[in-house]
Amino acid sequence: MQNDNITQSDVEVHELDRDDIETYFISGGKVFERYFECPLDHLNPSDGRRLRIFARHIVPLGKEERMHELPFILFLKGGPGFECRLPASVKSGWYSTAIDEGYQIILLDQRGTGQSSPINSGTLDQSLATVENVEYVTHFRADDIVRDCEHIRKVLCSGRTNKASTKIALIGQSFGGFCIVTYLSLFPDSISKAFITGGVPPLVESPDAVYMATYQRMITRNRQYYVTFPRDISRVRGIIEHLNKTEVGLPDGGRLSPRRFQQLGIKFGYTGGFNAVHQIVFQADKDLERMGKLSTHTLTEIAGMMSFDTNPLYCILHEAIYCQNGNASRWSAHRVREECFAYEFEHDWDKILARKDPLAPVYFTGESIYPWMLDDYAELRKLKDVAIGLAEYTGWGQLYNKKVLAGNRTPVAGVTYYNDMFVDFNFSEKTSQSIGGFHQWVTNEYLHNGLSASPRVSEYLFQLLRGDITDL
Repeated sequence: MQNDNITQSDVEVHELDRDDIETYFISGGKVFERYFECPLDHLNPSDGRRLRIFARHIVPLGKEERMHELPFILFLKGGPGFECRLPASVKSGWYSTAIDEGYQIILLDQRGTGQSSPINSGTLDQSLATVENVEYVTHFRADDIVRDCEHIRKVLCSGRTNKASTKIALIGQSFGGFCIVTYLSLFPDSISKAFITGGVPPLVESPDAVYMATYQRMITRNRQYYVTFPRDISRVRGIIEHLNKTEVGLPDGGRLSPRRFQQLGIKFGYTGGFNAVHQIVFQADKDLERMGKLSTHTLTEIAGMMSFDTNPLYCILHEAIYCQNGNASRWSAHRVREECFAYEFEHDWDKILARKDPLAPVYFTGESIYPWMLDDYAELRKLKDVAIGLAEYTGWGQLYNKKVLAGNRTPVAGVTYYNDMFVDFNFSEKTSQSIGGFHQWVTNEYLHNGLSASPRVSEYLFQLLRGDITDL
């Protein structure tokens, strides 16, 4: 006997029509908080392991009834290991540019970050052997992130009859740009257009060549910093001497070693970074002058300036973003520093005094990962065995398909920052030239965070793809 009493719960409701999810308003848009179930291993979904992927869906105000027809633009954040923040407004920055172009916006927490099955010492299964947790984390690179995006695209665009309307636009900052190039390699027909900001990746097999280049750029940024703040030469030397001679703990349980203090140089890659580091150096110097130790205020600020404890994937999976075809990272930045740049980035006070010029500046390091971080950072200590396992892992697959990229027909525009400290200009230039139809904008007006620093960056890239700018 047929049952005609079918309830709404018995019928599959389109994701865009669901009324059981949280919604609210921000300036210029309505936000829908959505979750999507994805397999841990997209290539072996039958193993049963699942992740819950979170994305904020923002629809321009007044256009909520057009969700089924408006095109989507999905934002891929830098990292690896960082979630998307909720904007206060979509009336400015790249959000405004995207909305003016007719898009509704998807802000994705990439797997392992934010609310997307986050990875930290509390979420990894401590009952598993280290090798099992290592295997688990290997599924959190760009290729799996892209497959999550592809699943989300299919869910959101289901029911659309026009093939063009089922495609999605992408905008990727830094590592997000790496993900876009992987997306172009795997699913080029799913993308309507793509915009890359400071994230055209080096198509390398391992990280060593990357760090050879970025250490050179870091030397240049240090020289510029000390020209800007010459008195910081003696201040930094005094701080490094103090940290060599005194065990300094941080309020979160971490350790402020000389090498960890040098990592503040990561700020040199951002607009305003010189000033931020100078403020800490000035403050720490005055602490030592007044009290002979660093204040809780200063130590708390230093701990808050680096994200390795709050976003541990940024450390434990960082070098793996460059690994392909069975190459292990083996603490690449550490090896390259020890073999080629130990003198420039020395941290040991006795060795600093033994230099040819004992009064020379002590240089800061940049976006580099080191094995000693697993002892100095409180959260990373708990992930030490997993991090070591990932550094030695040789099972990495291919992230990019050079043949597919060479024949690319998807419209792509990217900005390469000439003075980028994180993504080397020369590598980016080479990759841009190897992607078919790539529209490249090279500028020295901005640093790595140009997308958030100025709305002109997104506006200019959209103009490039429209053909409004032809004089490059």
